[in-house]
Amino acid sequence: MTGGTVRREAIPYRGWDRGPARLTLADGRSFPACALGRSPPTPAGGLRARVIDLGRGTPADFTLAADRLRGRIALVRHEYMLAAGHIHRRRKYELAKAAGAAGFLIACHLPGGLLVTGSSGAGDTGDVPAAGISHEAGAAIAAAGEVDVTLEIAGSFVERVAENLFVDIPGKTDEKVVLSAHIDGHHLAASAIDNGSGLVSVLAAASVLKDIMPHRRRGLRVALFNIEEWALLGSRDHLASLGESERRALIFNVNLDSVAGASRLAALTSGIPAAETLVGAVNAAHGIGIRVHRPFMGNSDHANFIRAGVPALRLCCGLDDPGSNLRFLLTEGDTPDKVDPLELKAAATAATALVLAAAEAEIPRLSGEQIAGITAAV
Repeated sequence: MTGGTVRREAIPYRGWDRGPARLTLADGRSFPACALGRSPPTPAGGLRARVIDLGRGTPADFTLAADRLRGRIALVRHEYMLAAGHIHRRRKYELAKAAGAAGFLIACHLPGGLLVTGSSGAGDTGDVPAAGISHEAGAAIAAAGEVDVTLEIAGSFVERVAENLFVDIPGKTDEKVVLSAHIDGHHLAASAIDNGSGLVSVLAAASVLKDIMPHRRRGLRVALFNIEEWALLGSRDHLASLGESERRALIFNVNLDSVAGASRLAALTSGIPAAETLVGAVNAAHGIGIRVHRPFMGNSDHANFIRAGVPALRLCCGLDDPGSNLRFLLTEGDTPDKVDPLELKAAATAATALVLAAAEAEIPRLSGEQIAGITAAV
């Protein structure tokens, strides 16, 4: 797409092989389950415990149930991920662990027998078995009250090496704008939205930018990160490996993640003035109509750039639109039929315009105080 030389960066990490999982109620009814990434296995014969239904699974829900959770299995609900006030699955998992729960279940928010997936812990001591179940399985538990179940999960850890991929297109200076997407996905479906859409759009934008960037103040780094779905490990380790001078040469990050499945694009700016100025300029110049969302959402690789002092935004779609196809993220419904090619074209166009604007704009680095203020608002 760019004609440049691809640089491969090895990222060693603690991998994990998923085995079968199943949930059986005391009355004999059995439901399929999906082991969450890096879940410890259950003992031989399964984990037998009572389920405490926490509903959505807010911090307040956990506080109210604190005296009943120790040694039990916490049941919470998956949420539409691109919404104001969304509570991430891993936060709920950590709340369950902190309360002394022996296991963790998260039920899909959509009917139709769809399982839900995602990561859980990091393979640390104190992690508990965790699985995604269907909406129907969650409803059966809710109807039964505090029911005893047997949760069976198989899985094993193994040391692995993943690769990040980079292509640099030099500009007039050593400074660069980073255009990124993550290239890993989930096993339940094709990960067409999350993040096939971001990958395709980045490659399309790069094919246009390759002949333009050499004439701009700043060059372009196309960055395709791996292991994003496991707590953003690929971009985290990449940025940590850079020397100070190389990190300071990265001026801005435009990160594309889940940019199809709904008609309107949004920029998660984390309230960074330079990011909002760029979006405003692109909207004014091209009439794209990118929506701005200011609260920090640390749910993609842009978050690690911010933590490294590099101003960044995430381009996505479906913000506060729970009826959009992004409702299928992390389920068996994330398939190619949910992606409209015109949405991909719009995302590539917006990404191209944002990169070109960032290539010439005055963009200050984030101070330590700014970083702390942004990332504290989770």
